[in-house]
Amino acid sequence: MVNNDPEEQLMSAETRLDEVERELARVSSRLRRLEGPAEVGDSTPEVTPPRSEPYVPPAFRPSDERRAAPAPRERNLSGFELEELFGGRVLAWIGGLAIFIGAVLFMAMAISRGWIDEETRTVIAALGSIALLIAGAWLQERKGRTEAAQAAVASALAGLYATLVFATQVYDLIPIGSGLIFGALIAGTGFALAVRWSSPLVAALGSLGALSVPLLTGVGAGSGVSIAFVGIALAATVAILLWQRWGWLALAAFLVSAPQAIAWIVFNEDEHQYLVLSVLVGFWALYVLAAFGTELRARSEAAVPATSWLLLLGSAAFLVSCGYDVLDQAGDQAAGVIWLFGSSAAHLLLGGAAIRFRVNREIGSLLIGLGIGLAGLGLADALDGPALVAAWAATAAALAALATRTDATPSPALSSAERLLLGGAGFLGLAVTHTLAVEAPPEAIVHGVNDLGPALGALTACAAAAFTCGWFASSVRGEASVAANFLAAAALVYLGSILIVDTIGVTALGESRQAGQVWLSAFWTVTGLGAVVWGLVRRSAEVRLGGLALLGIAIAKVWTYDLAQLEELARVLSFIGLGLLLLVGAFAYQRIKPGKGADEREPRASL
Repeated sequence: MVNNDPEEQLMSAETRLDEVERELARVSSRLRRLEGPAEVGDSTPEVTPPRSEPYVPPAFRPSDERRAAPAPRERNLSGFELEELFGGRVLAWIGGLAIFIGAVLFMAMAISRGWIDEETRTVIAALGSIALLIAGAWLQERKGRTEAAQAAVASALAGLYATLVFATQVYDLIPIGSGLIFGALIAGTGFALAVRWSSPLVAALGSLGALSVPLLTGVGAGSGVSIAFVGIALAATVAILLWQRWGWLALAAFLVSAPQAIAWIVFNEDEHQYLVLSVLVGFWALYVLAAFGTELRARSEAAVPATSWLLLLGSAAFLVSCGYDVLDQAGDQAAGVIWLFGSSAAHLLLGGAAIRFRVNREIGSLLIGLGIGLAGLGLADALDGPALVAAWAATAAALAALATRTDATPSPALSSAERLLLGGAGFLGLAVTHTLAVEAPPEAIVHGVNDLGPALGALTACAAAAFTCGWFASSVRGEASVAANFLAAAALVYLGSILIVDTIGVTALGESRQAGQVWLSAFWTVTGLGAVVWGLVRRSAEVRLGGLALLGIAIAKVWTYDLAQLEELARVLSFIGLGLLLLVGAFAYQRIKPGKGADEREPRASL
């Protein structure tokens, strides 16, 4: 039987040629052995013919061999690549934008000159956009994936949305309900093409256009249809971005949908309180899912993208501010406090789940930090006075402690640890500001405080929180640690000053007040000298500079306030005490002053 298969015939021919080559090699070897040893100097090596593998047709090759791709080559930006970029992409998108602008200009010209009636203009614009959409889709599917095809589709979608605006709001040709249906069809088309082609720009036009349909069609901001449409569009957008992992699209969707949700809440906060809160929680859940879901799929320990943490911050602000405002307008302060603590618990639970199930340690720490911060806001609403200061101080310390358990890798942007430290600094600043404004204002150094107990409690809480923040910040950012330690030392000095003035300086008028200021000058001088000596012993330039700064303040006080305001005996005591203490300090400095470069040879000690 004759074999007519060309591939099998080719294989048999290759096999026979290999056998002939091997037989020739054996014959040549025998002839050389019969002719005797080679002459001296003839070092021609025996050539063994390479063994050739039999030819295997592509259809019979292993799948791994067929699918093997050449290794990627390094691409240097050459003139040809720049030409290809400009000619293939830039021109395509500029062309698509030009088509859209040209269509808009044509509509404007037709309107101004009255060439055609409103219905005809709208139909022409719609048919032209649909034709461009079909042409772009055909080019993409039939002629290969090109930038020109995607640019045509993007221009067509934009044209359809613009036509929808004219048909509903400008000309009133179709009712609002029909406009919403047409808008949903346009958005669905954009969603489908974006997923099929993995095109981010088409996805942006489809999703952001869908979220804007209620605005484009003129639906009232307080309408239930409007918020329902935006919610459905937001859910579809979140599903697509999680599928394709387009994190930036979540932030864009938040910027478009959140203002519409806020407008709807403002219009309905008095009539449907619990419905408003439910819608608010639903939108917040979609935002968190968008930021949380991408990391859940990736399960990476890399730093959280800027879009994710911005979305988490924005969604937390959206949830807390809108919900609290609704409850506050209803006059229910207790419910507002519960809302703050409930929001805090939700973020703490999400953060704990992200860390527990190893979704992403960074995003988990960020959510826990948000939860702690919201708890601080709840405490601010529930407490007052020193208790509030202590709560804020504890929140600052907790955020600083949490910063040590997150990524502190230096980067051009702030790391998660640095962001948590920044949040802790904000709460510590709130505690210090409240203390200086209410419990222990600056004039207390002269006149004392109204109630010594709350003042001492608030200052103690601030000092303890600052020391704690400095301790934890030392492993994240050295400058922050030094600043927190200086703040803690200043709080302790301020506490001692108020204690002296309030117990000695304001018990009665006259000599008691004078004595309090003398003791205050001596306290500042002794504390400054002690810091200088401690810095000398510990080889810490920061401590020495702090002590010298306090000494400068003490000298300025004695030469200005004491000299002008105190009586003769008090002035004498202030100057003599200051002089003696400064002489002792100068002697100590000369005896134990550090040599050149001493601070660099030994490790610096913190305050």
